[in-house]
Amino acid sequence: MYQTLTYLHSTFRWIVLLSLVYALWRAFRGYFYHQTFSKTDDSVRHWTATIAHIQLIFGIILYVKSPIVKYFWKNFSEAKESLDLLFFGLIHISLMFTAIVLITIGSALAKRKNIDKEKFKTMLIWFAIALAVIFIAIPWPFSPFVNRPYFR
Repeated sequence: MYQTLTYLHSTFRWIVLLSLVYALWRAFRGYFYHQTFSKTDDSVRHWTATIAHIQLIFGIILYVKSPIVKYFWKNFSEAKESLDLLFFGLIHISLMFTAIVLITIGSALAKRKNIDKEKFKTMLIWFAIALAVIFIAIPWPFSPFVNRPYFR
């Protein structure tokens, strides 16, 4: 089960990233070109948040099942000295949870705005901050924290 969850979580990140980038592109275009906030824009906003929440569920289940995380919490005093263990035990989940909260808040605030330009602006700001946090928290092959392959 752990290997399957690792694969799903690693693969699904690309869907999260693509949906966020697409939502940001639509928000950027809508804001700067003074477009109306269409049903498609609202669907992109909604599905981006939904996809992020699905990834969070995968992540939480993986966190609970992970032998790395179990070792980290069982041997916290020594494990916190290892950047690899600290990253997966604490940093990754904290930053990703923060990013999902930012996406959720941005989506909810954008939904409640009455002016189209404000909807796009809200999505643009909140989703961009969330994407920046996600980029920091993903264990990229080039990450200074800990690295993993692009695909597992």
